[in-house]
Amino acid sequence: MKNDKLKNQYRINEQIRVREVRIVGDEGSSVMSTRDALNQARDMGVDLVEISPNANPPVCRLIDYSKFLYQQKKRQKEMKAKQVKVEVKEIRFGPQTDEHDYQFKLKHAREFLEEGNKVRAYVFFRGRSILFKEQGEVLLLRFANDLEEVGKVEGMPSLEGKKMFLYLAPKKAGSAKKSQQARDREAAQAEAKEQAKQQKEAEEQQVPANGGLFANAKISAEALQKLQDTDKE
Repeated sequence: MKNDKLKNQYRINEQIRVREVRIVGDEGSSVMSTRDALNQARDMGVDLVEISPNANPPVCRLIDYSKFLYQQKKRQKEMKAKQVKVEVKEIRFGPQTDEHDYQFKLKHAREFLEEGNKVRAYVFFRGRSILFKEQGEVLLLRFANDLEEVGKVEGMPSLEGKKMFLYLAPKKAGSAKKSQQARDREAAQAEAKEQAKQQKEAEEQQVPANGGLFANAKISAEALQKLQDTDKE
């Protein structure tokens, strides 16, 4: 069915009934009568294929029609493969979400954005909790800041009924910038690692090797023997 639909998109050979056409190819383009174009196609053993009927004059190619359809199907398949299905994932908060729950949802939101999906985060205000809408806005802004390296904000938090929404879209690969929080965390980890390394080196310098212990014991024994010999004299 799809192949038939693709075939019906193009007119070929005697189906082209205009007076003249523009022939395009690797060597450029030229305008000629449709009769001459058909004769040229026959001489070459190919088809006259109309690829742009709305142009003036219509644009055609001299090509094997089966090969032309194959190229078109291949191109459509490649374009379809490049189309990424973007889903919108929801993250729900309460106005007084605790830190553990916040970090759990932050982790999932990061995964969604890294997979190329959008994130719709919202704070749901139940009953009198609507009085804490400023607190909900601060939470969403913190959420956006913590996801700065993988997502971009599509709009500031907005209150719709009992829900305050924030929309995040994934950043393109290679364009994500680390947030200040992430940079500070990495710097702290690097500093802690360096301090641990220096402490280990200091401890190794303070504790002598076994050879050193035996050497010290030998020296002490020799000194004691000399002292005893002196007393005898």
